[in-house]
Amino acid sequence: MKAQPKASHFIDGEYVEDTDGTVIESLYPATGEVIARLHAATPAIVEQAIAAARRAQPEWAAMSPMARGRILKRAAEIMRERNRALSELETLDTGKPIQETIVADPTSGADAFEFFGGVAPAGLNGSHIPLGQDFAYTKRVPLGVCVGIGAWNYPQQIACWKAAPALICGNAMVFKPSENTPLGVLKIAEILHEAGLPKGLFNVIQGDRDTGPLLVNHPDVAKVSLTGSVPTGR
Repeated sequence: MKAQPKASHFIDGEYVEDTDGTVIESLYPATGEVIARLHAATPAIVEQAIAAARRAQPEWAAMSPMARGRILKRAAEIMRERNRALSELETLDTGKPIQETIVADPTSGADAFEFFGGVAPAGLNGSHIPLGQDFAYTKRVPLGVCVGIGAWNYPQQIACWKAAPALICGNAMVFKPSENTPLGVLKIAEILHEAGLPKGLFNVIQGDRDTGPLLVNHPDVAKVSLTGSVPTGR
């Protein structure tokens, strides 16, 4: 199979497999060819991913926004260096023509990492509130563990759009791509960690409609970002 990843999930900085999960066949839409077989996350995999995020997040939150931003900007650089390979994978994943993915998909994801990596010093420290002789201020603090759930049409972009603001603000993320386009996000996870992101801060698990509730109803999840249909959101 032409696009088989090392394993189905990326947790705590490494690929993880659990063959007890339901098989997900990734099809190349242009031909119907099976290009990869993966496994949906079991409850144990979901717990493993959220636990890794929870462990890693406090130390990440203690870093300065500037330090976090440098990692995101380096990830943007790597994505641009590998634009061709990422675009070819996006074409296999989604069926879009390469003429579109090579100018629109990984490049847009890289733009998100660069933008949020650069905006961090300007607006994450809170603000002073004038109250006459009294002194008051707001302090912005990370939420903790965030969940991202992606859609089939822009899998790499959506992963970056959700991960970039969460990470720059000091949060960790567990991301589930659409079961129809499971491949590209694993490469985004690789690139983030190559850029210097500490282990456990961006985890990818595969799954379908049964996996989402395990994530969004988990007591350790502070925020959910979903791109999907109204029925799925409900």
